[in-house]
Amino acid sequence: MRIFVTGAAGFIGFHICRRLLDDGHVVDGFDGLTPFYDQGLKAERRARLEGRNGFRLHVAMLEDEAALAAALAAAKPEVVIHLAAQAGVRYSLENPRAYLASNIVGTFNLLEALREAPPRHLLMASTSSLYGVSRHIPFVEHQHTDQPLTLYAASKKATEVMAHAQAHLWSIPTTAFRFFTVYGPWGRPDMAPLKFVDAIEAGRPIDIYNNGEMRRDFTYIDDLVEGIVRLIDCIPQPAPDGATDEPALSPVAPFRVVNIGRGEPVNLLDFIEEIERKLGKRAVRNYLPMQKGDVPVTFADCHLLERLTGYRPSTGVREGVGALVDWYRAHGPLKPA
Repeated sequence: MRIFVTGAAGFIGFHICRRLLDDGHVVDGFDGLTPFYDQGLKAERRARLEGRNGFRLHVAMLEDEAALAAALAAAKPEVVIHLAAQAGVRYSLENPRAYLASNIVGTFNLLEALREAPPRHLLMASTSSLYGVSRHIPFVEHQHTDQPLTLYAASKKATEVMAHAQAHLWSIPTTAFRFFTVYGPWGRPDMAPLKFVDAIEAGRPIDIYNNGEMRRDFTYIDDLVEGIVRLIDCIPQPAPDGATDEPALSPVAPFRVVNIGRGEPVNLLDFIEEIERKLGKRAVRNYLPMQKGDVPVTFADCHLLERLTGYRPSTGVREGVGALVDWYRAHGPLKPA
């Protein structure tokens, strides 16, 4: 198929593009190559993709309507995977306006552009941050997500709501997938897993919030990619009479929400200990109180993903951390986020 991937030089986008190319698809990537973190890492990802047959990269921002429209016209995609966004929960406390421009305006521009030539399926990245401090654990797709704790989460909620409206108005089949603390090779250096590896290896202290009393549904990158790829053929369709027995499927639009996570939260201190074991070094630990906008636990209910695709993420922390550390040692130290 012809597949258009926004955020192609990002952590998840890079892995998605590689997998799609391995599967024989033609991939047009779209990326603004923003300096949110080390551009050298993005340049390395880009170089590895641009050396592949069947790949073409369009460098522009989603806010540039003309560039986006031209890229889509050139690609003529059957499937669109929308990953581009201003990421980072903590950065949203420092620069919330960046999230309005990239996540809300950028996503709106994409949705508007797709009105002209709707794809067979639009898949778009959302986040487990929407669940906030919900008491309903594990987090299930149809529970309320109207009390976000950060502008990042609020912006992603807005993209889901806009996408639902456009799916209804213009018959654009859309799946919003919510992912949970993704980690692995080529990861983002501002996120805790790779940040911890880099600091512990160098002997620098690591900050541990809420005194380590946190659990995260750490999801290995290959598991996330497998889930996304399998969802491509799970095209949502509204029930003819507006009624559905699937709560995550809209009764009025071809729109569905799906969690993609490991489904087994891990204590943060246990995750750190696994990094220490693999590196053969002890961390210098700096215990701190909970940060604004943070939550004590994330936990994905993945029954819908398994029912739709027959797949359930299975990579455990030992295997995933092992692969991350092996990649890091082969790659070398990273520039600070």
